[in-house]
Amino acid sequence: MEEKPVVVPVELKNGSDSVSYAAGMAITNGLMPFLKQQHGLDSANIGTFLKAFEEAINAGDSPEAKARIAGAEIANQVKSRMLPGISGDFKDSPDTIVANLFYRGFIDAMKQDSTHFSQAAAEDFFKMKQEVDKKAKDEKLYGANREAGVQFLKENAKKEGVITTASGLQYKVLVQGEGQVPQKTDKVQVHYEGRLIDGTVFDASKKHGDKPLEFRADQVIKGWTEALTMMPVGSKWQLFIPQELAYGERNTGSIKPYSALIFDVELVGIVGDKPAEPAKAEPAKPAAKNTKKTAKKK
Repeated sequence: MEEKPVVVPVELKNGSDSVSYAAGMAITNGLMPFLKQQHGLDSANIGTFLKAFEEAINAGDSPEAKARIAGAEIANQVKSRMLPGISGDFKDSPDTIVANLFYRGFIDAMKQDSTHFSQAAAEDFFKMKQEVDKKAKDEKLYGANREAGVQFLKENAKKEGVITTASGLQYKVLVQGEGQVPQKTDKVQVHYEGRLIDGTVFDASKKHGDKPLEFRADQVIKGWTEALTMMPVGSKWQLFIPQELAYGERNTGSIKPYSALIFDVELVGIVGDKPAEPAKAEPAKPAAKNTKKTAKKK
């Protein structure tokens, strides 16, 4: 029968003893929820946890003890954070991450074992595969979405009133204003509604209040910047924006990667309209000659 460890009774002989003991107890407040959330432990594992805790405390500060503790901490980070993160990056791609080989690569790198890769070669190869596999993954998941946008814009360009610029931006003038045209660095006031090509509304200025939204013309997607710097104040245009002038490969919630977008944009004003240019100075006219004779002094 296994003998239970002997528990030495605690004696609190003075104020320092009491406050020290109380401090140790106090700092455990919230520890169990933390251990459960971060490490998946519960009260059934507390004995094992305390044994490892006491071993680490009693190990002292020798290099061997520090290395043992550091190894356990890093192993936990690699296993619980790094491996799941990298595995997620490669999900739905041509390659997958094999856990035991992932760990072996880590160990061999720390041993400076270059049988298969040098450190630099491993980094280059991994980066290359990340990029290649991401493109393949994006094509698999969102290639159809990109092609749908291309076909939509191709047909839309044929419609009456739709103008296509050199960048591929398409727009239709609904109301032509007569005000000033913003520069890229101007802060503009706009009302807008944004839709996917299937008509789904993903955002609108009215969701943020009754007042027009304000932002610099160059702090939005490229398609907006191009349009805003062509629109006179008072205009309302419908924009048809190809994915490369919108969010591209980014996934922004309801806007999937490579989405072509439609916006109704009303340019209400420019914050702090520039003052009118001063009239050009006319060259000074020569002073007229005085034809009156000066009276002679008496």
